[in-house]
Amino acid sequence: MAARGHVQDPNDRRLRPIYDYLDNGNNKMAIQQADKLLKKHKDLHCAKVLKAIGLQRTGKQDEAYALAQEVAALEPTDDNSLQALTILYREMHRPELVTKLYEAAVKKVPNSEEYHSHLFMAYARVGEYKKMQQAGMALYKIVPKNPYYFWSVMSLIMQSISAQDENLSKTMFLPLAERMVEKMVKEDKIEAEAEVELYYMILERLEKYKEALDVVRGKLGEKLTSELQSRENKCMAMYKKLHRWPECNALARRLLLKNSDDWQFYITYFDSVFQLIDESWTPPAEEEHSLEGEVHCSIEQAVNFIEERITEESKSSRPLRGPYLAKLELIRRLRHRGCNDEYKLGDPEELMFQYFKKFGDKPCCFTDLKVFVDLLPPSQYTKFIRQLLDVIPLAAAAENEVALPGDIKALQQHLCVVQLSRLLGIYHAMEKKQKLAVVRELMLRYRHGLEFGKACLKTELQFSDYYCLLAVHLLLDLWLEGEEAAVWQCLTLLEEGLSHSPSNAQFKLLLIRIYCRLGAFEPVSELYSSLDAKHIQHDTIGYLLTRYAGSLGHYAAASQSCNFALRFFHSNQKDTSEYIIQAYKYGAFEKIPEFIAFRNRLNSSLHFAQVRTERMLLDLLLEANISTSLEESIKSMSLSPEEDDIPWKDLRDNRDLTVLFSWDPKDRDISEEHRKLSLEEETLWLRIRSLTLRLVSGLSTLGHTIQPKNSEKTAENGVSSKIDTIRALLQQLEAAVDSGKKFLEQKIQYPVLGPPPTRMAGFFSNGSCQCQTSLFYLVSDIYELDTNGLDSAEIQERIGNSFKSLVERLTDLFNKCKGDLIEVRDGTLKTHPNLLENLVFFVETISIALWVSSYCDSVLRPFKSNLQKKKKKKKESSVAMPPVFTHFLDYVTELQTLTSNVIDHIKGLEIILTALKLEELSLKDTLLLQEEKKFTKTVQGKVQSSYHHSVQEIGELLKKRLDTIKKLKI
Repeated sequence: MAARGHVQDPNDRRLRPIYDYLDNGNNKMAIQQADKLLKKHKDLHCAKVLKAIGLQRTGKQDEAYALAQEVAALEPTDDNSLQALTILYREMHRPELVTKLYEAAVKKVPNSEEYHSHLFMAYARVGEYKKMQQAGMALYKIVPKNPYYFWSVMSLIMQSISAQDENLSKTMFLPLAERMVEKMVKEDKIEAEAEVELYYMILERLEKYKEALDVVRGKLGEKLTSELQSRENKCMAMYKKLHRWPECNALARRLLLKNSDDWQFYITYFDSVFQLIDESWTPPAEEEHSLEGEVHCSIEQAVNFIEERITEESKSSRPLRGPYLAKLELIRRLRHRGCNDEYKLGDPEELMFQYFKKFGDKPCCFTDLKVFVDLLPPSQYTKFIRQLLDVIPLAAAAENEVALPGDIKALQQHLCVVQLSRLLGIYHAMEKKQKLAVVRELMLRYRHGLEFGKACLKTELQFSDYYCLLAVHLLLDLWLEGEEAAVWQCLTLLEEGLSHSPSNAQFKLLLIRIYCRLGAFEPVSELYSSLDAKHIQHDTIGYLLTRYAGSLGHYAAASQSCNFALRFFHSNQKDTSEYIIQAYKYGAFEKIPEFIAFRNRLNSSLHFAQVRTERMLLDLLLEANISTSLEESIKSMSLSPEEDDIPWKDLRDNRDLTVLFSWDPKDRDISEEHRKLSLEEETLWLRIRSLTLRLVSGLSTLGHTIQPKNSEKTAENGVSSKIDTIRALLQQLEAAVDSGKKFLEQKIQYPVLGPPPTRMAGFFSNGSCQCQTSLFYLVSDIYELDTNGLDSAEIQERIGNSFKSLVERLTDLFNKCKGDLIEVRDGTLKTHPNLLENLVFFVETISIALWVSSYCDSVLRPFKSNLQKKKKKKKESSVAMPPVFTHFLDYVTELQTLTSNVIDHIKGLEIILTALKLEELSLKDTLLLQEEKKFTKTVQGKVQSSYHHSVQEIGELLKKRLDTIKKLKI
C-alpha cells in the first residue's frame, strides 16, 4: 500500500492493521477495522479513504466514490490521505481526480517540493502538457534543480508533438524550448547527458541539423557516454540529413576499421560511396578529404577496402561474418546499378560456397545467405546445392541408405542446405512421390538428431526441430494439391515434435493454424496459453486466437480470449502513463515521444477494434434473450447507435504475419500486396460487424411511441430521430456489403501460412447477410406501422411479405448447415468447418430475428389491447383483426418450428460424433510409422472432441433462443 514507511504519523500505528488487511486482499476486514477506528476518531481522513479502497475492491464503487469525495472536499494535506486517495482514484481509472487533489494541496502548502512533483506527475498521467510545463517551472522556482527545469522543457516538446497545427509547433513551442535550453548552455548549467539529449532532440525537430551536429561534435557532446558510439551515431544521422556524404563515408570507414563486423556501417559506407560517385565528387588536392578523415569515392576503393577487411578478418581470433557478407552486398549493388565491375569481387556462387564452408555450422548461415540467393542464376540452383552437400561430413548408416551427420556441426550444416533447397524452390518442383520420400528422409533425420539433444532441458529446443518443420511444410504443399491425408500427417508430426520439444513456439503456432483450418478450436486455447505471449504479442499474434474462437462455436473460450486481449489493451493506457512518469524521473526524455506513439499505436490497433466489436456482439448473443435484457446489456456496455468509436482513418495493422517461419521462394511467400489486401478485407469485415452491432444497439432505443397518428411529439421525444439513425446505418451497411462483395470478386488466395481470411465470404454465400439486412429493414417497416397505426394495409402487407421471405431465407441458411461435420472418405478423415461456421451464423441471425420480433411484439401488443377494449365497448362478438397479427403469429410459429428442427439436427450431429470410431482409421498412405500411430490417434481425438464441444455449445444457445421464441405471443 501507500508510503507508510517514511511517514512518521502518530496515527500510523492505528492505520497499520487496515493497510495489512488491504495488502492481504482481506477487504471486508479492512472495512470493519476502518469503521471501528472512525467511531473513535471521526476526523481521521485516511481511515475513510482506506475504507473507500475496501469498498471499491468489493464492487461497491458508488459508495467508495462518495466517501472519497467527502475526504477530497476537505482538501487534505497529510501524506497518508493523499497517497491513499491517489491509489483509490487509480483503481477507479479516474486519474484526473488526482490532479485536483494535488492542486488543492499545493495551494495550502506552496513550498512543498514533494507535493509539487506529485502534481507534475498527476498532470503527466492525464497528458496535460501545458499544466506540466507550468508545474515544472513552479517546482524549479521552489527548488532550483536542473531536472525540474528540463521537465518543463520536455513538456513544451510534448505540446509541440500533440499540437494539431504543425506550424504552431515549429514557430512557438519548439523555439521556446530551444531558448530555454540555450539559456542554460550560456550560463554553463548543463550537467547531465539527458539534458544534451533533449537539446539535440529539439534541434532535430526544428530541422536545425547543422546546429545539432555542432552540439554533438562540441563540448556538450562529450557528455554523451551512456550508449556505445552514441556520438558517432548522432553525427552519422546528421551528416545524412545534411547530405554531407564525404563525412558520412569517412566516419563509416573509420568505424569499420575499429569493428569490421558492424553491419549498419557497411550499409552507410556503400550508400555514401555511390552517392559520391553519382555526384562526381573528387577529394581536394591539398586539404583533408573531410572533417572525419579520408574518403572513398570510387568502386575501386570500395572493392579494395572490403578485400582489406577480409584479409584483416583472417588474422582475427574470432571469425567475423561482416566482411564476407559485405562483399556479396557490394556485388548485389553493382549488379543492380548495371556496373561491370562485379567480376573484380569474384563469382557470387563461389563466394557463397566459401561462406558456407566457413559458417555453415552456425544457425545464422541460412538467414545470412537467404538475402543473396537472387545473385544465383536459376540454372545453377541444383548444382549449388550438390556442391554444398559434398562438403558436409555425413557418414552412411548401416541399415539404410541415408547418410547421417555424426555431430551437431554436421547436422547444422545439413539443415542449412535443406532450408536453402526449400528456398530455391527445388522441393516445390518435385512430384508427389518424391515429396513423400523427402518427408520420410527429413523425419528420419529429425529422429536421428534427437540423440544429440538428450541432455537438453525442456525449455530448450532440439537441434533437429527444423527437419520436422520442413517436413510439415512439404506435407502442407501436398494438402493444398488435394492430398487430404497430408494434413493429418502434419498434425501427427507436429504433436510428435512438441512432445520432444515442449517449448518450440513454431510447432505450437503451426498446430494452432492447422487445427483452426480444420475447424477444431478446443486444442488451440491450451496451445496459445502455453506460448505465454507477453505484452505487445497480445496485439501482434492475438489474431490467431480471436479470429476463430467465436466463429467455430466455442463461445465460452471466445469470451475468455476476447476478455484476455481487452485486458491488455485497457491496461496499456494506465501502464504507458507509468512509463512516461519513470522516463521523466530518470531523464530518459527521448523515450517519452516513443511511449506516446506506442500508446497511440495500440489505441488505433485493428485487432483492438475487432476484439472490442466481436466481444460486445458475443456478449449480446450469450446474455440478451428478449428486448428488456437486450436493453440492459446495451446500457451496461454504454453502446449508442450514433457513436462510432473506431478510428477508421488511423487504423493500424499490428499483426505479425511472418510469425510462422517460411522457407518459401519469394513468389510463394507473403508479399506486400497480400498485406494490403488482407488489411482491406479485415477493415471491410470490421465495418460490417461494427454497423451490425450499432443497428442492434439501435433496437433498444426504439420503444413503442404511444403517440397518436402524425403527432409532433414523436419528433420531440427523439424516437423519430432514432429511426433516422437506424435508416442511415442501414444505408451504410448496404454500402459496406457492396464493397465487401466487390472485394471478394477478386478471388484472392493468400499463402497457406499467410493472413487467415475473414468470415466475410461465408457471411455472403450462406445467406446470413441477406437475412440480417432484411431484419433491419423490417424494423423500419414496424416503426412505420407504429407511427401510422393499423390503417395502412400496404404497410401490413409489406410486413407480412417480409415475414414470409425471412422464414424462407432462414430455412435456406439452415439447409447450408446440413451435412456431416467429419466424414470418412476412403479411409481418410475429412472435416467440414464451413458447416460449423454456417451454424454459428445461423445462431447469430436467429438471435437478431428474435430481438426484432421482440420489438415487433412490443409494438403490436398495445394495438391488440386497444382493439380488445373497443370490442368490449361496442359489445360486438367479433372485431376484425388486422392481418399483421396473423402474419406475426404465423412467423413466430414457423420460427419456432425451424429452431426446433435445427436443434434436432444438432442432436443428430452429437450422436454421429459420439459414435464415430476414429481410432480404427488409418491414413491411406503408408507414411505412418508405428511410433506415429499414437500421435495420430491423439490428433483425431482432439478434432472429434472439439467438434463435439462446438455442437454442444451451439445447441445449448439455440435451446435458450427456442424458450424465448415460445414466449413471443401477442
